[in-house]
Amino acid sequence: MTHPDFRSGFVCFVGRPNTGKSTLTNALVGSKIAITSSRPQTTRHTIRGIVHRDHAQLILVDTPGLHRPRTLLGQRLNDLVRDTYSEVDAIGMCFPADEKIGPGDRWILEQLRHVAPKTPVIGIVTKIDKVGKQQVAAQLMAVSKLLGDNSDVVPVSATSGEQVEVLVDVLASHMEPGPAFYPDGELTDEPEETLMAELIREAALEGLGDELPHSLAVVIEEIVEREGRTEKQGPMLDVHAFLYVERPSQKGIVIGKGGARLREVGTAARTQIEKLLGVKVYLDLHVKVAKDWQRDPKQLGRLGF
Repeated sequence: MTHPDFRSGFVCFVGRPNTGKSTLTNALVGSKIAITSSRPQTTRHTIRGIVHRDHAQLILVDTPGLHRPRTLLGQRLNDLVRDTYSEVDAIGMCFPADEKIGPGDRWILEQLRHVAPKTPVIGIVTKIDKVGKQQVAAQLMAVSKLLGDNSDVVPVSATSGEQVEVLVDVLASHMEPGPAFYPDGELTDEPEETLMAELIREAALEGLGDELPHSLAVVIEEIVEREGRTEKQGPMLDVHAFLYVERPSQKGIVIGKGGARLREVGTAARTQIEKLLGVKVYLDLHVKVAKDWQRDPKQLGRLGF
């Protein structure tokens, strides 16, 4: 039985790098669908997370952050983001409780007001578990001043779950009344291959220096069901993937001494992929050099951008 005032619609989270957007997406959906990393520009694809509640369904569109582009890839990511902003019902702008508002935040807000002047912007003060109540209150005031008195501002901690449901209610209040877009139980409409590639990319970026984030792309070459498995063993998938970097020196970094780093990446990614798919996985990873792919339209197309 659907709630009489059921509402549904699309929401996009924005903010500077590391403001907690992907972690918040995962907390609201209740499952890991957006990759989280301490590096700017880790999210490459528009992953939609679907939040199911009795009174509402929110479809979260996760985009790469808006930034001043330096490469053709950067430009394409920005275009993708701008298209998204003008099509959602509400935008949640994230501000960490432990960082002062800066020029980067003002620049993003300026862009939003320019490309989506009619879309309501909700201020979300993230990471409130990291600071005291006074600092949270000061940040709420600062965000309210930046966005204007008519904007909703909600403090939230995605890690502890504090205020997450309040945020769901506030976002739902900006949606139109109407039926759900997706059946109950669906968490994302992204193809599993995209999610797998993102999880491999996240594992590969973990603990690396700054020379790699933009230069790493992952392509799933093939997924084959392993033959000859007994019923007791259960099904198993063989997943073959290529990690593309731009320079031979980067290849060495990803592979590590004697292949140790690549093995760690494989183990971490395989664990996450098995959770995602619910079956055993054999993950076969290879690293290839695609020279300066971020600046080459042909290669960008081949790598899915």
